[in-house]
Amino acid sequence: MRLALVMMGGGARAAYQAGALRALAELAAQADPLRRAMPFTVICGTSAGAINATSIASHADNFALGAARLADFWADLRADKVYRTDWPGIAAAGGRWLAALAFGWATFGLGARRTPRTLFDNAPLAHFLAATLDFHRIEQMLDQRLLHALAVTALSYSSGRHLTFYQASEPIQAWRRAQRTARMVALTPEHLLASAAIPYVFPAVRLELDGHHEYFGDGSIRQIAPLSPAIHFGAERIVVIGASAPSPGAAMPEAPEVAEAPEVLMARADSDVYPTLAQIGQQVLASVFLDALGADIERIEHVNRMVLQLPHTVAPESGWRHIEVLAIGPSERIELIAARHLQRLPLSVRMLLGAVGGNRASGAAFASYLLFEREFTQALIDLGYRDTLARRDTLLSWLSAPSGRPSGVASTPSEPHPEASRN
Repeated sequence: MRLALVMMGGGARAAYQAGALRALAELAAQADPLRRAMPFTVICGTSAGAINATSIASHADNFALGAARLADFWADLRADKVYRTDWPGIAAAGGRWLAALAFGWATFGLGARRTPRTLFDNAPLAHFLAATLDFHRIEQMLDQRLLHALAVTALSYSSGRHLTFYQASEPIQAWRRAQRTARMVALTPEHLLASAAIPYVFPAVRLELDGHHEYFGDGSIRQIAPLSPAIHFGAERIVVIGASAPSPGAAMPEAPEVAEAPEVLMARADSDVYPTLAQIGQQVLASVFLDALGADIERIEHVNRMVLQLPHTVAPESGWRHIEVLAIGPSERIELIAARHLQRLPLSVRMLLGAVGGNRASGAAFASYLLFEREFTQALIDLGYRDTLARRDTLLSWLSAPSGRPSGVASTPSEPHPEASRN
């Protein structure tokens, strides 16, 4: 019974996943002290989660080491390692974009080269990924059968198709659904950059597909079935780590009073104040990074109930199967954490965000996707670590039962077999 790990997107919020993985590595060592290899043989990531997925997959032979290195990376992060924060870089990207909004596209002429594209230039991230991630180790982990599959997703702006790019230990039949398909490729930093290209924030990436080139952006966009790739790879139990909001189905915790960010509570209470661009943007990003996961889990849960009603003599031939899903998500509101650390952003970035209302506490949710600063990321690492350990008993049961369904674990969402469903 394959155990899968799925990591969702969220920009800087994905630091939460590093803390969750560190806790998972500790629990895996408790469940099986003699096993160093990672218990997750199918790993899928989207957006910033694709970077985390690739990093941890390259250490499939030593889960603890991989989790520790990923946590160290996020704990020592600065925004200038992800996107240009120098004044020339800000002016060349975001400044031109905002000027175009203010004065019109005609200001820049009709030349495509001068057309504003995104708020930020993420060239530093491209260099960092190429220098840091060892893609050759992915192939080694697959050859040693320590990893069955690694998948990252991206959306083609050119064709509107949602693509899952994957490497696997053996070929699988590529699935085709409405505007969704898969390609077996040798993953590169460009695939990760494409998956993590938040719309309007980071530039699209040009990738080759079926003999021609298309431009790809964030894989969370139009991702109507984020758990589907893991199930197509044969997973029957899935641990999914979100990064944008509390776990789907979980009650929203009461927001604590935050002395450093009173505007958050004021903006929430005053519905007569017209929202800033940042406030609108944060709702758009929330729909990109969260809404599909909750809907997919509900759909899978419905299929689980259907499978339970099938006679045992019919179920194997039906092509439907029971899938268990355990979702881990932040127990605290991330925008409140971000509001305490907004001043950690470089002045150039704060001034650019100020043009859209993202440098105030009321725009903290939008800014949190860009808050690649160690004080904020460390807070999220700690939160992810605590939230995961809070599920200790359930996770130990999952991690210690690789060859069968854990006893005493209530089933949560599942999805029909890929050959029989449209999911």
